[in-house]
Amino acid sequence: MRLKPLQRPAKAVTNHINWINEMRKNTLAYLCLTLTVATPMPSIADNPVELRPDDPVYVKLGKKIYMDQCASCHGVNLEGQAGWRDKMVDGMRLAPPHDKSGHTWHHPDALLYKLTKYGFAAMIGSDYKVSMPIYDDVLKNEEIIAALSYIKSTWPDDVRQIHDKINADYKLNNAMENSKRGS
Repeated sequence: MRLKPLQRPAKAVTNHINWINEMRKNTLAYLCLTLTVATPMPSIADNPVELRPDDPVYVKLGKKIYMDQCASCHGVNLEGQAGWRDKMVDGMRLAPPHDKSGHTWHHPDALLYKLTKYGFAAMIGSDYKVSMPIYDDVLKNEEIIAALSYIKSTWPDDVRQIHDKINADYKLNNAMENSKRGS
C-alpha cells in the first residue's frame, strides 16, 4: 500500500520497519533475536504485561513514578542523556531517550517490563553495563506498568501503532513457541 505524502512515517519509523523486514528475511538472525528476547525469566504469566497508555489512571500514576524514579537520568521530557548512543561514563552506558527519538518503542511491552524489573544483566548479560537500577524490590508490578504506560502515552500515533504491531508479533511468536512445546 502506497502512503500519501502526509501519511509517510518519520524516517526513524521507516528505518525500523525496514530493519524488521530485513530481520524477517534472515530467519536465523530473527530466531536468535526472538530467543534472546524470550529468555525465560521470572514472569507474571497469570497477568500478562500490557501497557495502558489510554488509561488516565495509569498514565497519571505512571507520570508521577517516572518523574520520581526515571526523569533524573532519562530526562523530564524523556529526552535521555546527550551522547547516549556512543558515550560511556565510568564504564556505564548513558540513559537513552524514551521519546520517539529513542529505541524504547522498538521493544515489546513484556521486554520493557522485564528490563525495568530485573535489569539488563539478567536479560542480556553482564557485559552490557548500565547504571539503571533494578526495580524488582522498589516498584510494584502495576507501578512499573504505569510508568511504561506513561512513556508510551507520550509517543505520536504512528509510533504507537508500530509498537502495537511489535507487541502483536511478539505475542504471536510466543503463542507459536508455546504450541510447539505443547504448553
